Amino acid sequence: MRRNKIVTLVVSVFVASFFVSGCTFIFQKGRRSDVEKINQLERQLTDLERAKIALEKSLSKEIADKDVTLEMAEKGLVVTFLSEILFDSGKATIKKAADVSLDKVADVAKNIVPDLNIGVEGHTDNVPIKHSGWKSNWELSTARATSVIHYLINEKGVAPQRLAAIGYGEFRPVTSNDTPEGRRKNRRVEIVIMPKISKATGGAGKKAQKGDAYSK
Repeated sequence: MRRNKIVTLVVSVFVASFFVSGCTFIFQKGRRSDVEKINQLERQLTDLERAKIALEKSLSKEIADKDVTLEMAEKGLVVTFLSEILFDSGKATIKKAADVSLDKVADVAKNIVPDLNIGVEGHTDNVPIKHSGWKSNWELSTARATSVIHYLINEKGVAPQRLAAIGYGEFRPVTSNDTPEGRRKNRRVEIVIMPKISKATGGAGKKAQKGDAYSK
């Protein structure tokens, strides 16, 4: 029963990915290549599930304190840190106290999903930059994402070709900025462990990751 649900989900993710990317692909019943693609996607989903379970355990305190959240989203496994856990206000230098939490994510990335790419997204609230020296929230959010990338590479040995950073500034809030608590939730860094997909281009199969847009 569980396998049927997983197959249904991976097929949905596969179809959604092709819709977003503008590609067209038709599954044909019983075709061997399609069965192989479904099996491959199922394995990737299982890897993400295993990663989520491991992170739920290792980050249990941070999750209980509501400093970190985990979500299995269409783009992958999303680990969201409130910015104040990683950075001082208006800064892009990672706090020493944040190392332990980032190490837990790095360990899972290296040991449980070593072949999956990782995107790091920086987000801010909508309060304009005034005294921190950044030109705008774009620069701050991008610098924070890049700081996490450098930490994962330089301190934890995550392969740089697996990583990409992007800053969204204030433009992808998860809630209203009308309250202090809302602004607090919008100031965040999302570490996205991305599933692989296979897409057909001109009749030839091509392996890609659903986050290649981070770096292209």
